[in-house]
Amino acid sequence: MAAEQHDDTATSSDVEVNLAIHRPHSARIYDYFLDGTTNFPADREAAGHALAVFPQARSAARANRTFMHRATRALAQSGIAQFLDIGTGIPTSPNLHEIAQRIEPQARVVYADNDPIVLTHAQALLRSTPEGRTAYVQGDVHDPDALLDAVRDTGVLDFTRPIALSLVALLHFVPAGAHKIAETLKSALPARGSALVISHFTPDFAPRDAARIEEVYRDNGNPVRARPHDEFARFFTGWDILEPGITSTPRWRPGPDTTQVSDAEASCLAAVAIRP
Repeated sequence: MAAEQHDDTATSSDVEVNLAIHRPHSARIYDYFLDGTTNFPADREAAGHALAVFPQARSAARANRTFMHRATRALAQSGIAQFLDIGTGIPTSPNLHEIAQRIEPQARVVYADNDPIVLTHAQALLRSTPEGRTAYVQGDVHDPDALLDAVRDTGVLDFTRPIALSLVALLHFVPAGAHKIAETLKSALPARGSALVISHFTPDFAPRDAARIEEVYRDNGNPVRARPHDEFARFFTGWDILEPGITSTPRWRPGPDTTQVSDAEASCLAAVAIRP
């Protein structure tokens, strides 16, 4: 359990941030589902409401996390050595750069999130191999142009070479305009060989559960939108989706780390695509 705090501000890298711990935040709720310790009473209360209507939430979160591991591993093995992870969440080892740098020590990773508490833990995301580089930027996916400017300012990623964009368990927190945001981010990536990794909450496997989750998250101030297969597929327009195509998170190239849950328990679609 996280230590109780009453001061909503904290400082990291000489930047004062407002943690707003009295309000639940999706990143900290997700941390709670992953048995993390960086969550507060408001987050745990909101998570409890979600678990009351969808008891499989913890399994779904773990299935998302291990999907990210497998997708990152597959892309690193294919030769991609640059990653942009938006909606990073609170660091939980192994993080994306740890997975990528085990395969390619020179891999470069930029993380981005809008939860100020992630900034206070960003040091865990900056422990790169000597050969590689990592960076963290505070940014909001609702303003993709500003976020991309912040990423470029780090100098970590070379935008003339392929970059893998990871949007894992993020876009369902963008109820309106998600496809336009995704297109803005995709268009910034170098042509030929860049990759797109997305997982997304869906009503396809358990529609009544999905409707209840939408209601709970809306009530706690973190509106979420479950999208069906056809809306999810639109995020990949113009890109080549890799095998096994669009599937549930635990069914995407399952391996030893795959969380053993059903499609309904995961209730998330996943896919990885390459820019032609």
